[in-house]
Amino acid sequence: MNFFLSLNPVLQGLLATIFTWLVTALGASLVFLFKDVKKSILNLMLGFGAGVMIAASFWSLLNPAIELCEELGFNSWFIPAIGFVLGGLFIVLSDKFLDRFSFKDLTTISTRQAKSYKKSILLVLAVTLHNIPEGLAVGVAFGGAALGVPGCTVISAILLAVGIGLQNFPEGAAVSLPLRREGFSLKKSFLYGQASGLVEPVAGVLGVVMALTMRSMLPALLAFSAGAMVGVVSSELIPEACIENKNLTTIGVILGFVIMMILDVALG
Repeated sequence: MNFFLSLNPVLQGLLATIFTWLVTALGASLVFLFKDVKKSILNLMLGFGAGVMIAASFWSLLNPAIELCEELGFNSWFIPAIGFVLGGLFIVLSDKFLDRFSFKDLTTISTRQAKSYKKSILLVLAVTLHNIPEGLAVGVAFGGAALGVPGCTVISAILLAVGIGLQNFPEGAAVSLPLRREGFSLKKSFLYGQASGLVEPVAGVLGVVMALTMRSMLPALLAFSAGAMVGVVSSELIPEACIENKNLTTIGVILGFVIMMILDVALG
């Protein structure tokens, strides 16, 4: 731990988001072991990861944004509120874009095949797109910790990365397993599944650099990341996890939230 704490914040953000990508790859690798995975396990993990991300969006991102605004002499609620709304809107508009995505050039194959490819590609695009703000959130958290922003610590940034990694495991499986069922080879199913998490290290480094070079913009970046994370949780993770077992998902969310809250307050 001391070695990690001594590293440059850019390297910390890179390593943390490489971890989240590796967990995605680990989840995608289930395609080599199972034709399917018990839904209850994946739903519990999705719920737990959602709870962690909701807690982290406040204690690791939104609350530090409010405190930094006060430190910089800004209005304590206006910038965090605007940033949070913009982050949520980014996810909503991303979903709208994906909903309208079409493949007019697939006229050479059958309608059934076209629908299958469209569904598979949209699945990969949706998970990849939603991984961008997650990686950005981790990077911004490490950047805020490096700048000594109140409420931002390396420990809280690490906990945020762990929470995102936990929900990345079922996400990786949720991409690779359906692709296999659609007829993709084992190799392609795994490669597409893990590739959905490759954007996180890139976004993580970008988040750290932006936080370090634009301190006055940091409250907006923190709030944007928080809003985007809540958007991902509410539009993707919880609805997906509640399809099979709402009660199990609810338990996962509560456990994830409470554990993240305790760890962040106790260690942060």
